[in-house]
Amino acid sequence: MGRLGRIGRRGRFDNLAEIRTLDPYDDADRDRIVTLTARYDMPWDYDQGTAIAFLRDYGVPSIARLLDRTKQFEGDGIKRYDDTLIFQEEAVADGVDSPRAKAATERLNRIHGHYSIPNHEFQYVLATTIVGPVRWIERYGWRRLDPAELVALARYVTRFGELMNITGLPGTYEGYEKLLDDYEREHFAFDPANRRVTEATIRIGRATAPWYLKLGFRRVTIALMDEPLREALGMEAQPRWLKTAVHLGLRARALTLRHLAAPRRAPFERTHPTYPNGYQLNQIGPAKMLDELNKPTITPPPATNKESTVA
Repeated sequence: MGRLGRIGRRGRFDNLAEIRTLDPYDDADRDRIVTLTARYDMPWDYDQGTAIAFLRDYGVPSIARLLDRTKQFEGDGIKRYDDTLIFQEEAVADGVDSPRAKAATERLNRIHGHYSIPNHEFQYVLATTIVGPVRWIERYGWRRLDPAELVALARYVTRFGELMNITGLPGTYEGYEKLLDDYEREHFAFDPANRRVTEATIRIGRATAPWYLKLGFRRVTIALMDEPLREALGMEAQPRWLKTAVHLGLRARALTLRHLAAPRRAPFERTHPTYPNGYQLNQIGPAKMLDELNKPTITPPPATNKESTVA
């Protein structure tokens, strides 16, 4: 390999080299590692894993029925998809404990407060947001994740969950993976609501995808599903040749990135069809809730400890 090839190869792994100098148990280093992984090295893969995570939620009938009843996917699906991604972006932009992240999480909690959602469903949905991206990257990423990245991602997700008032979180990647697998074995089942929400989400994905990915979008999406997920969602089986072609195409992309692509020098910035000129936090949330969400919250006065006197 020539000099230019060696320089390019070293550059491709610069972010990983930095990650290995950081301590994932330190909060600032944790946030830096998540940024380097999700916004520099593998943003597209991270997003695809997150998209699959959305679909996994629909394999649980109680979750799918709630989403189906809200009709947000049918009436305003692209906005809901954009808003979901924006909450994640706000959490990672300045660190999960930053004022910016806390403001976004408080807004998310106010939205969820309108629905009766048990803690175990919150646990499962949170688990999908880490296991989905990690499993995608393990299969289709241009490099494997470092153990420090798994620790940082688990600590980041756990802290985000704590800010959402979710209790009983495992705290490690292995714990989240076990939580997800155990929950799906117990709760995955077909329900017509699963399929309705899935079809609506696929339509949203196709509408927001680049033109060259629109053809065959639905079939490719189904081909990427594992069998338990496909069956729970009520999607039809896809031919083996298509699943093989999709797999080989994604592996070819990974090899091309690993050996030929230049490293990203600036963080990946998503575009949101709902907000082509950027967004403000007061725009985020279901349209029917915006007026209520944007009302200032009233903070009760601090309690006083007056000493009692005895006559």
